Amino acid sequence: ADALRVQADDAGGDDLTALEARQPAFVCGTVRTVTLPPRRSVPALVAEVWDGKGSVNLVWIGRRTIAGIEPGVFLRARGRVATVRGAPTIFNPAYEIVPRQ
Repeated sequence: ADALRVQADDAGGDDLTALEARQPAFVCGTVRTVTLPPRRSVPALVAEVWDGKGSVNLVWIGRRTIAGIEPGVFLRARGRVATVRGAPTIFNPAYEIVPRQ
């Protein structure tokens, strides 16, 4: 967790434990889980990103898969934070997959 926190800080990511609703954020961390909510009218892909201290959910509406978004991948994402069921969430973030160092 300490090494991941250092990598997220080096990449310029915001502290995931201090994200505020309705504010823009630049998050960095490792994808812990990728889930597909139960089928509804709109497909969605949810990835939980962890920076060694806190986590944020990234949600892509209208997608069931995104190449490269899988557990263990380090990525950077940018977007506006919302609070969904008490968890910080960014919908349709701009993202970049970062190669392992």
